Order: sequence, then structure tokens, then C-alpha cells
Amino acid sequence: MKDGTENKGLFYRFLLWREKHVREKTFVLVISFFVGLGAAAASIFLKYLIHSIQHLLMVNASGGGVNYLLLVYPVAGILLSGLFVRYVVRDDISHGVTKILYALSQRKSRIKAHNIWSSLVASSVTIGFGGSVGAEAPIVLTGAAIGSNLGRLFRIEQKTLMLLVGCGAAGAVAGIFKAPIAGLVFVIEVLMLDLTLTSVLPLLISSVTAATLSYVFTGSEAMFKFSQTEVFEMGRIPYVLLLGVFCGLISLYFTRAMNWIEGIYGRLKHQWQKLLLGAVMLSILIFIFPPLYGEGYDSIDSLLDGQYAFMLDNSPFRPLGDNYWGIVVFLSLILLTKVFASSATNGGGGCGGIFAPSLYLGCIAGFVFSHVSNYFDLTMYLPEKNFALLGMAGVMSGVMHAPLTGVFLIAELTGGYDLFLPLLIVSISSYSLIIMFEPHSIYSMRLAKKGELLTHHKDKAVLTLLKIDDVIETDFIILNPDSTLGEVVRNAIARSSRNMFPVVDRNRMLVGLVLLDNIRNIIFRPELYDRFRVSKIMVSPPDKIRTDMPMEKIMRIFDDTKAWNLPVVDAEGRYIGFVSQSKIFNSYRDVLVQTFSED
Repeated sequence: MKDGTENKGLFYRFLLWREKHVREKTFVLVISFFVGLGAAAASIFLKYLIHSIQHLLMVNASGGGVNYLLLVYPVAGILLSGLFVRYVVRDDISHGVTKILYALSQRKSRIKAHNIWSSLVASSVTIGFGGSVGAEAPIVLTGAAIGSNLGRLFRIEQKTLMLLVGCGAAGAVAGIFKAPIAGLVFVIEVLMLDLTLTSVLPLLISSVTAATLSYVFTGSEAMFKFSQTEVFEMGRIPYVLLLGVFCGLISLYFTRAMNWIEGIYGRLKHQWQKLLLGAVMLSILIFIFPPLYGEGYDSIDSLLDGQYAFMLDNSPFRPLGDNYWGIVVFLSLILLTKVFASSATNGGGGCGGIFAPSLYLGCIAGFVFSHVSNYFDLTMYLPEKNFALLGMAGVMSGVMHAPLTGVFLIAELTGGYDLFLPLLIVSISSYSLIIMFEPHSIYSMRLAKKGELLTHHKDKAVLTLLKIDDVIETDFIILNPDSTLGEVVRNAIARSSRNMFPVVDRNRMLVGLVLLDNIRNIIFRPELYDRFRVSKIMVSPPDKIRTDMPMEKIMRIFDDTKAWNLPVVDAEGRYIGFVSQSKIFNSYRDVLVQTFSED
């Protein structure tokens, strides 16, 4: 006990020493380095866990024919992961990137400490057993949690804590993909953090540190083996544009189908119902389409290498492998069913992200597009492995609404820098198409509907960070509808500096307002004090603010009503207090200075 107290005292003395002798900007650079180390270590450990579990399970895998264990493993994985989350973690750890966005906008960049390890364990079990999801979103949440909790440990202010969350996310992407530039761009596009001269360097330090550590422990080879054997010709640009449109349509289908399927799982009340539905759906899909098993990176490697026939092994579609259109039909069906497999994995209790599924679908989409095009003599020959690579960038850009992330990630994942121009074209065209139908990415649309999304639009960002609890005023004297005018004068007007008084019933439901301006002509006539009651002199408010309303909507109500003060009620209509425009403007100014000002 004494040692613990002494250690705590030493730590507090260190914090005081740091505040006196080390500038905040310099200290943030040091922390960002350690955040990068932690994110890289977590990503390396997660990969090790996944591969170890897969190796252990595949020792007894049969060499040929249908391996029925592959139908059991994913179900066992989501069962074990679901039990771990429910009885050990006891918190929702799904939708990792969405949780980061929520923490940035609604929780002052505070992410719970258990997210440092809980997503790591749950996703390793889910994916190691063959769940049809990716490990990237869980590791991004892990990296962000490392940045958040390390910053809180050293008492970093909120504005800088937000930056450290971004450093953790950037380090996680850089570490798991060995892609430092993609890590930086991911934070800008997906987490929507504004870059300043102060924030660029910490993000770069975390990304480069994480990628370097990953290179040291996992080798310098690119994640996917890709060699460009044909130089890109400018005449193929129209086909690249068409591929971008195709990828945009795939992205739109994936986004809307996933939201629809998640809605079905969300309506199920019991976890065992979700597990049963997820198990049945996943088993059937993997039996019919074995490439849906696991992350799908083996299939990506094969398509980038021009080898695709093996994907039909152990599948009822195996006889179609020798037919030119057979592989098109098979892969097209995978394009349609992958979203069901991924949703079944997460909905049934598993933990995983959509990075890998989007790369997987993009690779197949690019291959199918070029394979079909090459059948017709009227069209220019399209290198199938090049277009499979381009498709990866296209679908990722569309699903994540992050064209630059798609470009840099694919270039760094494969070393395909010679295809930088077509990567840009396919990513931009895919993103341009989906943005017409879905203004928000699959990560942010849930928060955007609730008005809880932090964006690059500074005014909207400040309103998102501003909480209604911070602007509610409660020092108003409450009136009863049965009170007389005399009681109002003696007990309210004489004791208050306010010019309005809320009227509530026995259940504290707001029934009206008494405005001083409306009764000024009778409050000096004592003979009327017993004649008038509050129920006769009160008026209805121009509108009411509910505590669950986003601040942007509250400001629209103020604009529409032209009111200066509005009452606040809860979801049932019970009186809480008042909100004034002046209070909102003062709080707005404080948040703007604290969050976006340059030091």
C-alpha cells in the first residue's frame, strides 16, 4: 500500500515538473511517439493472435473436398466472442470507428480503458475462427483508446486529447497495413479532424513510428504481392471511369444492405436469437461460397496474381470453374452475398470491421469488370489484376467516403505506385457517385441522423461539441396553475430578477408561461389579486426544447420562433429549465476557443 502511494506521489511530482519545464507542444510529440508504439504493438499482437488461432484450427483441415469444420468454426467464433463481450466486457464494442466518432463529438474524446484490450480479444477470436469481417476497425478503436487514455493519464486538455485519439487511429492503420500516409489521411477523411501546423507533426510521428515497428517485426514486404506487368495506357481512362461508377454502385449496395440487415438484428431482443440467425446465415453462405470464410485476403492475393480458379474449390459451383462465364457468375454472387456474411458475423455476436470486406469486394469487382470487358473484341484489353487493384481503391473510397485513403492505402498495400493516376480516377468517380445518394459514410451516418457527428464545417462542429446540459438555466421560479395573481406578485415577481415564469402541474409537466410584460398593467392593482389565477394569465410558449435535440436543431428553432428564451422539457414533457440565445452564444465562443484555437 505504501509503495503504491509513493509511486502515485512520484507521478504527481513528475506531472508538476513537466508543467513547469516542458512545453505542451513538445510533450505532445513525445506522447504521440508512445501512442504510435502502442498502436503498432497492438496491431502486431492482433495479427499474431489471428494467425495462431487459424493455424491451430487448420491443423486438422482436410486437404480436399468439403471441410464441414469450416461451417462450425465461424459459428463457434461469434458464440465465444458474444459470450466474452456479454459476460466479461459488459459493454458494446461493435462499430469501432463509429465509437471513435462518437467519443470525439459527445464524450470529450474520452474512450473507455477496456477498449484497449476488449476489441483486440473479441476480434481475434471472431476472425481467427473464420468470421467474415476484418481486423482493422477493432484495432483502430484500440489505437484510439490508447491515445485517449494515455492523454488522460498525463492530464492533457480536451483539444489535445482529440489529437491524441487521432494519433492512435493513425498509428493503428499505419501499423496493421504498414501504410503511414494512409494512416494520416484516414484521420483527416474518416475521423474528420482538421489539420493545422500543430497537429500534422504528432500524427506523422505516430504513423511513421507504427509503420516502422511493423516493418521491423513483420518484414518489409508489401501486404499484398502485386507486380505490374503492363504499363497503364491513357486509352484505358474511360474504362477506369466506368469501373469507378461500378465500384460506386457496389459501395452503395453494400452500405444500404448492411444498414438494412443490421436493422433486422437490432429488432431481435435476445442475444440467442441474434446468434441463431447469424449462425444459420453464415453457415449456409460459407458452405455455398467458401471464399466468404475469414477476411478473404488469400482470395485478394490470388486475384492480384491472376489465379482465380482455386476460389471455386469445395464449392457447389466447382464445375463452372472451366467456363469463362462460370467464374463471373460465381464472383458476382459473392459480390451480392458478402454483405450478408459480414452482417451475420457482427450481428450474431462477433467483432470485426468493414476494411477487409471493402477491399475484398473491390478486388472482385475490378476483376469481374475487366473479365467481362475482355470477352468482347470491341473493347480494349484490360489487365485483370491491375483492374482488381483499382477496384479495391474504388469500393473502399465509396464505402468509407474517403477517396484519398483508398488511393494511398492501396498504393502502400501493394506497392502499385505506377497506377497512381488510375487509382485517383477510380476513387474520385466512385466517391462522386455514392455521395449523390449517401451524404455520410457507413461509419458516420448513424451519428449524423442524431446530430452527433463532428464535421470539418467549423460552425456545425462547435454546435455538435456543445451540450444542452451546459446551457440550461434552472434559476426560474416555478408557478402553479391554481395560484392567484397576488401570490405571483408576492412570491415570484418580488423575489426574482427574471421576466418570465414557467407554469407546471402536479406531475411537473410544463403547461404554460407567465410573462411579466403581459401582466404589467394589473400587477399594481391589489383589488385584482384574488380575481385572476395563473391559469388565466399564462400563455403557451412559442416552442419547446427537448433534452434529446441536437444543438443544430435547437438553433433552427430559435431562428424560426425569433424567441430569446425557450423552455426545456424532457422526452415526456416535464419541465427542466430554460435556454437563452445569449447563453448559447457564450458557450459557443468558449468551445470554439478551447477546441479550434491555435496556441
